[in-house]
Amino acid sequence: MEGQELPYVLVDSIGEKVGVYKDHVGFLKKRFHLITMKEYLENKTVLSKKIRAIYMWYHKPAINEELLQSLPNLKVVASSGVGIDHLDVKLLSSYGVKVANTPFVVSTDTADMGMALLLASSRRIVEGHQMAVSPDTEYFPADWLGVEVSGATLGIVGMGTIGYKVAERAKAFEMKILYHNRSQRKKEEENAVGAVYCKKIDDLLQQSDFVLLAVNLTPQTHKLIGKRELELMKPTATLINISRGLVVDQDALVEALQNKVIKAAALDVTYPEPLPR
Repeated sequence: MEGQELPYVLVDSIGEKVGVYKDHVGFLKKRFHLITMKEYLENKTVLSKKIRAIYMWYHKPAINEELLQSLPNLKVVASSGVGIDHLDVKLLSSYGVKVANTPFVVSTDTADMGMALLLASSRRIVEGHQMAVSPDTEYFPADWLGVEVSGATLGIVGMGTIGYKVAERAKAFEMKILYHNRSQRKKEEENAVGAVYCKKIDDLLQQSDFVLLAVNLTPQTHKLIGKRELELMKPTATLINISRGLVVDQDALVEALQNKVIKAAALDVTYPEPLPR
């Protein structure tokens, strides 16, 4: 692009709490002219027609109709991460703006996190750490061993890329694997990880020792797990969520934990994030 003006790209901020990472900026600036929201708002008249793209980091800047109307030459919104549930795709389409995301880029990492949460909750690692560092600890109770993972039943809700990678890891731990998905996987894929398809989610919930959520957030999966679903689970079961916070009815989950309807929850995601202290 030598001799040409770099494309103007709007970002929320650089550095700070939710800004683009400073160590990413050098790479981006070789290809784009970065404009922060503060700079844009201070010089709208000059910049509004120059901006061709918005680069979203941590779901910011927030995109609404007012912003879209002020950017007549906007072509694309590039959102870091897999999910696009924070975007009004229909609204963006009505302005002729395309949406780009980064599918599969964190699939392996998210599957690792799911397995880490399963192991941490089953072996009570967080509570054990708190006990190990507490100045009040005088002895370790004998009943602090947690539960076995090997031989336990893992129910995976959402057997896409991430769900399947979790199944591959669970197989190495000799777990029995059930899964619920919009469509059944090919037989060879099921056989490779020893997974059994549950057409009804209720069957999976009733049989699983660990229920792991790996679905996209859609109108159909919003509060997919609520009071009814939690009551179907075993009282010894653990709910693991690596999808989106709104897939679970959090009030119902709190109530289920307080009343010992299920044993535990291990959450990579909540709504909002972070939760109010």
